[in-house]
Amino acid sequence: MNQNIFVRRFAVLCILIVLISLATVVQTSFLSPSNIQDILTQAAPLALVVLGQAFVILVRGLDLSVASLMASIAVMATAFNATSNAMIPVIFVVAIVVSAFVGLVNGFLVTKRNVSPFLATLAMMIVLQGIRFYYTQGAPSGSLPDGFRFLGTGRIMGIPINVLAFALCFCILGWLLHKSSFGRKVYITGGNPTAANLVGIYADRVTIICYVICSVMAGIAGLFLVGFVGTVDNWVGRGYELDAIVACVIGGVALTGGKGTLSGAAVGALILILIFNIVIILGLPVQAQLIIKGVIIIVAATLFSKASRA
Repeated sequence: MNQNIFVRRFAVLCILIVLISLATVVQTSFLSPSNIQDILTQAAPLALVVLGQAFVILVRGLDLSVASLMASIAVMATAFNATSNAMIPVIFVVAIVVSAFVGLVNGFLVTKRNVSPFLATLAMMIVLQGIRFYYTQGAPSGSLPDGFRFLGTGRIMGIPINVLAFALCFCILGWLLHKSSFGRKVYITGGNPTAANLVGIYADRVTIICYVICSVMAGIAGLFLVGFVGTVDNWVGRGYELDAIVACVIGGVALTGGKGTLSGAAVGALILILIFNIVIILGLPVQAQLIIKGVIIIVAATLFSKASRA
């Protein structure tokens, strides 16, 4: 195996191992079962968003509206003002439908109106924020069933519920991307949309579906994040749009499209959460997270760009 293949396959795991080793040195109890469970519980909502963002980046796009969508779905869930856990499936179904519509609009703007992914999703982010603030008048007043707290922080046989949800989504989307004909179309579309159309692939349709997947995953993540945080406000998920893109880049998903895996993106999300924890353990200011994330992006982008050129 040559050096370039090694970088593409194992650089992310090497970064993860280094971070775990560093955290263990600083805090000897870092690898305790309870702490690992806490880290996975914290990482799951971001990892769900990252799965969807990876699909969009693979077709040469990005989605800046995911965090605003997460907050909007959280607020929408409180609009039911439900107290019975029997309403949780209904809330999830409505959230998925609404999220899919948002993704459909994003994909339509990018493919059929030739709006850049940056501007299209930025506009959607602002629209969702405006609708959210208009409805709440600044502060959500509804309530959620108590079961949401269990979904966000509960465990089954020691495994966090939201981690199980992530594992299920990862298996489904992993099969879709890496084992199905649609997945091959995603990679071909991301690699060369013109060539994809020439061989009979409807590149626009593939791109739109990827945006729908991204929005649906953001909506689901928003509900699990509400359960984890325990409260709903207009800024649930704030910063996740950047963190999801950063995680994908760290995980080897090329911003130029057509290269990357869901497993790499998921490990990228875990790396980010580890960075956040290490910053807290070391007693560094929160701003240090931004500096460290920026440095890691530069290093990861450099490594993978060199590997792809070779």
